[in-house]
Amino acid sequence: MTTNTAGGTSQANKEQLPISEKLPDNLRQLETIFAVSSDIVFKHWNYGPELQHTACSIYYGSLVQEDKFNYMKASLQDLVTHEVGPGTMIKPEHIISFFEHDGVSKKKATVLEDFNLAVEHISNGNIVIFFNQWNKALSYKAQSVETRQVTEPANESVVQGPRESTVENLQKNLGLLRLRLKSPKFKIETIMAGGETQTNVAYGYVEGAVDPALLKEFKKRVEQIKQLEILETSFIEQIIEDSTYSPFPQHRYTERPDVAVSAMLDGKIAVMVQGTSSILLCPGLFAEFFQSSEDYYQRTVYSTFVRWLRIIAFLMALTLPSVYIALSTFHPELVPTVLLLAVIDAREGIPLPAFFEALLMEFFFELLREAGVRLPKPVGSAVSIVGALVIGEAAINAGIASPIMVIIVAATGIASFAIPQYNIAIALRILRFPLMICAALLGGFGMMICFLLILLHVCKLRSLGQPYLAPFAPFRLVELRDVLLRVPLKVLLRAPRDRHVHKTVK
Repeated sequence: MTTNTAGGTSQANKEQLPISEKLPDNLRQLETIFAVSSDIVFKHWNYGPELQHTACSIYYGSLVQEDKFNYMKASLQDLVTHEVGPGTMIKPEHIISFFEHDGVSKKKATVLEDFNLAVEHISNGNIVIFFNQWNKALSYKAQSVETRQVTEPANESVVQGPRESTVENLQKNLGLLRLRLKSPKFKIETIMAGGETQTNVAYGYVEGAVDPALLKEFKKRVEQIKQLEILETSFIEQIIEDSTYSPFPQHRYTERPDVAVSAMLDGKIAVMVQGTSSILLCPGLFAEFFQSSEDYYQRTVYSTFVRWLRIIAFLMALTLPSVYIALSTFHPELVPTVLLLAVIDAREGIPLPAFFEALLMEFFFELLREAGVRLPKPVGSAVSIVGALVIGEAAINAGIASPIMVIIVAATGIASFAIPQYNIAIALRILRFPLMICAALLGGFGMMICFLLILLHVCKLRSLGQPYLAPFAPFRLVELRDVLLRVPLKVLLRAPRDRHVHKTVK
């Protein structure tokens, strides 16, 4: 595993400041830096025969538990006593001798010579010890903050398959990936982002599977985040994406370690941020947003059927309201007579044109969906369901909307929920309205124009420089076996480990 020294990225832009041999001088600077911070702790203590040597441990009480400090203090005392020998005068030079010659790994400590780096270690949750008559400091990893335990993914639940989810702890997430991908070719690199947040960002890839040109382009773009305050993986997505104003997402998210590992085996780059559970997979291609991890845990026939069902759901969620508007307003001759009579009968007495009727119902549906997300979980689902029923029934009784329009809006919403990736469903919610406007203005011809514009945009779109519509454009026949179809695993697993053709779990 390849990692950078903690704080090394930000230290490159700071001037080195040596630590003073005089403990009071160091403490005065630290008290100024951490002024008005109620959770900063300065723990003065003595060591050696007759406790004649002074030292001070500085740490954040909100990040470090008291038992961690007591254990560190006792272990350091035992360490120096054992090295020098009982009854021998203990001096700071003995500490220097032990840590510089015998190594710091025995007690998981780091010797610091730069004062600014010591401040960063304190901010990262370490215990940093300053000694009198020594121009260095010791840093112990002692961060102890309660984090969420590994549970089942909330957004990617499956009937069959692993049920582990990533959490907000970066080291735990790296461990979950390393547990599944034991090859030394699995590389992890870390960088420090932000001047104030000092957020740890890690990205992993499989050497030999990832395209070197793609990795070079990613590293070039991710350099931008070093000076920015990064709080979540979506911040990185918006910084490195090719087209900021495109409604289509250019990268995927997952909370499942098995999906992340499979994506890296397929040549993707997985980006993780301390404090968030979402893993960003780069690049993300259009066809991959219709794939679910459960496709590879079910039988081939069923997985292929479900994949086609998602494609149909995508088309329904995008076009169903606009198709209704175009047929009822411009092309009634294309509708079977019996169905047309039913539509005319249902719309009898409706004062609004089909476009405004659909626009009104779509607006209320989106409003209810957003309210259901923002409300507390026990209340949100009930409000969404009851609100949809009440508003739909009331709109029909009031003569504002026809029953068939309520059915179309409901079917559109259900179809959007059938798509595995939430961010591609958001794109459908946005594109649905331009299609409705074009259908209301020019009918089917207007829909065709809008479709062509969307298609031209998607054909031009890139994700980290990769064609967004691959393997359709450019056409790659060998990759279609895991796009429109899900061929048997005995074929996929025997495929050569090439970044374009090796796929196991998406």
